[in-house]
Formats: sequence, C-alpha cells, structure tokens
Amino acid sequence: MAFFKTVSKLRSRLNQQSNLSNSVRWLQIQSSSDLDLHSQLKELIPEQQERLKKLKSEHGKVQLGNITVDMVLGGMRGMTGLLWETSLLDPDEGIRFRGLSIPECQKVLPAAKPDGEPLPEGLLWLLLTGKVPSKEQVDALSKELQSRATIPDYVYKAIDALPVTAHPMTQFTTGVMALQVQSEFQKAYEKGIHKSKYWEPTYEDSLSLIARVPLVAAYVYRRIYKDGKVIPVDDCLDYGGNFSHMLGFDDPQMQELMRLYVTIHSDHEGGNVSAHTGHLVASALSDPYLSFAAALNGLAGPLHGLANQEVLLWIKSVVDECGENITAEQLKDYVWKTLNSGKVVPGFGHGVLRKTDPRYMCQREFAKKHLPNDPLFQLVSKLYDVVPPILTELGKVKNPWPNVDAHSGVLLNYYGLTEAKYFTVLFGVSRSIGICSQLIWDRALGLPLERPKSVTMEWLENHCKKAASS
Repeated sequence: MAFFKTVSKLRSRLNQQSNLSNSVRWLQIQSSSDLDLHSQLKELIPEQQERLKKLKSEHGKVQLGNITVDMVLGGMRGMTGLLWETSLLDPDEGIRFRGLSIPECQKVLPAAKPDGEPLPEGLLWLLLTGKVPSKEQVDALSKELQSRATIPDYVYKAIDALPVTAHPMTQFTTGVMALQVQSEFQKAYEKGIHKSKYWEPTYEDSLSLIARVPLVAAYVYRRIYKDGKVIPVDDCLDYGGNFSHMLGFDDPQMQELMRLYVTIHSDHEGGNVSAHTGHLVASALSDPYLSFAAALNGLAGPLHGLANQEVLLWIKSVVDECGENITAEQLKDYVWKTLNSGKVVPGFGHGVLRKTDPRYMCQREFAKKHLPNDPLFQLVSKLYDVVPPILTELGKVKNPWPNVDAHSGVLLNYYGLTEAKYFTVLFGVSRSIGICSQLIWDRALGLPLERPKSVTMEWLENHCKKAASS
C-alpha cells in the first residue's frame, strides 16, 4: 500500500513539473510590441474574468481538502483558502512567479546590464500580465514609474511630526498613509464608478504607490541616519538602482544587489501575513494605500519581515563573543547556547518550505560572485553547514534550512547599509510590487469581501465529542 502511495506521489510531482515546464515555455514565447502596461491588462482581464466564471460555475463544489482542529488552532496553517494569481509557493520547489522559478526569472527577465540581476520593473510586468516583457517594455514601464514618483510636501511633514527615534517602519507606514490623500480609487468610488471598472483606478493607485514608496523609504533612512540630507531622484536610473542611489549608495554592485533584493522579496503567494493582510483589507474595498499600509504593519512583526533585522543582530552577537574566525565547533556551541536559552536561531525554518529557500540560494550565489572573502558571508556559510543538523537533532523543526532572511542582512551590511533596524523597510518597498499586482487582479476578477467562519473552543470540543461518538 505504501509503495502505491509513493508511486502516486511521484506521478503527481512529475505531472506538476511537466505543467510548470509547459507554463514556462508558454511564458517565454509570449511577446507583444505594445509598450503600455495598462493596454495589455485591458486585453487580458476579460479573458481571465471568463476563466474565473467558468471555474466557479463548473467546479465550484469540488472539495479542496479537509479542515482539522490543528489547522483551526494553528493559525489556519495549511488551509487552502485564497486565490492568489501572481505567485505560488511550493514546499519543495520554493516560490514561482507566474510559473517561473527565481533562477528562471534571473535568466529571462531583462537586466540593466549583460548577465546582471533582473530589473524589478520586469517582474512587475510579469506579475501583472503573466508574460515575460521585452527590454523595451521594461524601459517604458520604468519611465512611467519615474513620471509618477512625486511626493507632496505634506507626506514629509507627516513623517517629520514623529520623533526621529521612531522605528523606521512606523515612519514608513505613516508616509504611506499620508499618500492615501491622493487615492484615485477613493475619488472614483465616491463618484459612483461601476464595479466592472474598479480595477482601473486601482491600477492608477497601485502604480503610483509602487513608484512613490522608494522615495518615502529613502526619506526615512536619510532622516534617521544621515542628518536629514535627502538625495533627489536620478532620472537616468531604473527602479532598483534609483532606490539605492536615493539611500546614498552608488556602488554599481550595490545597485545590482538592490535590483535582486527587490525582485526576490516582491511576492511570496497570498498566505503570508503582509500579503494576506493587504488582500483582506482590500476586500472591503479599501484603496491600495490603506491596504498596503495595513500590510506593512503586519510586515513589521518579529515573526515576519522584522526577522531580517534579527538575523544580522544575532550574527554580530556571534562575532562579538567569539570573533570572526570562529571554528565550526565554537559555532555549534553558540547555536546550542542560543537554543537552550529559549530563543530561536533567526533565519532558519519556514512555515511552508521544506528545503533551503531559493531566495537564500540566489543571494548566496551573489555573495560568492561579489564578496567571497567577506568574514560575515563566510560565517553565514558556516551556519549553513552547522545549524540544520542541530535543528534536525532537536526534532522540533519541520524545516531546518535557511530562509531568505538568513542572508540578506549580510549582503546589505557589506555594501555599507549597516542599520539593521531599517532592513524591514527595504522588504516593504519590495512587497509593494507583489501586493499591488494581486490587488489589481482582485478588483478585475471581482473577488468578494473576505469573511471566514470562526468558532469557539467549546464549539470545537462539542464537535469532536460528536465525531468520536458517531
């Protein structure tokens, strides 16, 4: 019996891989000379609306699985309950953006230079259309984002009203909330726009928000750490390169890192806290600014986006106590010391993945290429060898492998962005691309208000008693 189950699983995996390969080939052969992203969506949306209508009418009663008490008590973990078109997270293969893995995205998406990292604008096009854009399309989108990258003075004044000691995420979210004053969706809704057109002002808000958040984020960084000396936009640079420039980092390698960082942090399917929060708030027809600000507040939690801050601080604590030339045995002792004190080793484990995070691996490849001799990178490499066996021995961790947060801080630190408290803001800027892309499709497909059913412990106890007696 076990043999047949194993064969069945293998067949299922092979079929899935075949479908993904076909999806990748389909994506790669799609082409269009139209440089306007909005026009592309106007063509795509009616097709997808019909696809959803057919799916609902023909297969709406098909069951996707059974809900257990563990799922209800465990934060809905493992429940299939959201439609999220832009990306899919597989426990074994990692994240795929519209069917493309991270290495595939690095291969097919346009870059700023030959053999360089993918441009975030290209990923935005891919997430919205499901098609790999040409370099000309990406350049046109980059110029459109630049044209939208203007910030009213009152946004900066709202941030300045906070103490400079306020956490960077608090200041960043305040700036996003202040941008909401210009929401096109809110204005259109108040005028009585038909629901079939909701996606259009949502598109306007989303592209403007994506264009503006790097300016707000850079302002927060310069305000807190650089005496408020703001660096203006460089119209000759792309999205990631410009963000690096406005922060104050003009090293071409740092600009490449920022392009990679924004791309790989942009989306991670819909179940994570920030993505789900953005979708949930938007389902009440809150505009993109309100929805994204709510998502940022979820991202600011220690169990979500704040983890990248915790990783670098922990790694530096290792160096402070043991030195940079720590041996594997010393490192094992320090890891056990951390675990025995009731703490976790930050940057290891994942709620869904059951292998090393592909986002970790692509950052590792970047480090091996550009900073192989950096002491902190070498320490991260040692942790990659030391920590998983210890967590496996501990027996309490389903995934002992490193995640994206285990690596990003070390790379940023190498190029001079050493302020760990700020790292989550970088994550937030990146996540605007994924959350806003899906939000446009939420509106286009007319997805409803999210309202899951909740129950009490008494209800669960009674239900389980009835199940046991029947």
